[in-house]
Amino acid sequence: MERANADAARPRCACGQQVTRRAALGGLAGWGLVCGITGAAAEPADERPQVGDQLVAIDAAAPTALSPGDVSITPVLAWPMEPASNVVRSGSRLNKIVLVRLDPATLAAQTQARAAGGVVAYSAICPHAGCEVNGWVAEQRILECPCHNSRYDPGNAAAIVDGPTTRALAALPLKIVEGKLAVAAAFVGRLGIAPT
Repeated sequence: MERANADAARPRCACGQQVTRRAALGGLAGWGLVCGITGAAAEPADERPQVGDQLVAIDAAAPTALSPGDVSITPVLAWPMEPASNVVRSGSRLNKIVLVRLDPATLAAQTQARAAGGVVAYSAICPHAGCEVNGWVAEQRILECPCHNSRYDPGNAAAIVDGPTTRALAALPLKIVEGKLAVAAAFVGRLGIAPT
């Protein structure tokens, strides 16, 4: 009897069929899409680097696109920047990039294919614990995370040299556009902390 009363209390559509909660929610979601109501769109500053984005030094007073000559053997931390609007994609720390300039003849084949003018680019976020990879061991030409001493070989796809990390840094392929460093493709490899 209670079930019959509950069924009678449920709304019915024009065709006489009962409207279930799932159908009602699905209808509302569909109506939202038709009316243009969607989830919050990603802000341009939060988006991952896009093909054609230029690179700008994090510590620069003004966002100026870097050329290969602006990057030395000492690592440079950078953000991607959309060149038409000058929107710096600094809304997510996963967009932080570490740049190093190396002798192209010393680069492994896969690294050489991703480099531009000898400059290589990697995620600056260590997969071990999420610290910033900003250290440089000049004698060995390796990147180092200062938190737990994970070390990476930038000339060989940021392969692990030593330390507690379990994953190489994600690589960001580069190209040169009008003399400036630009993103050639999306990150190669997974960003962020490696699952344990």
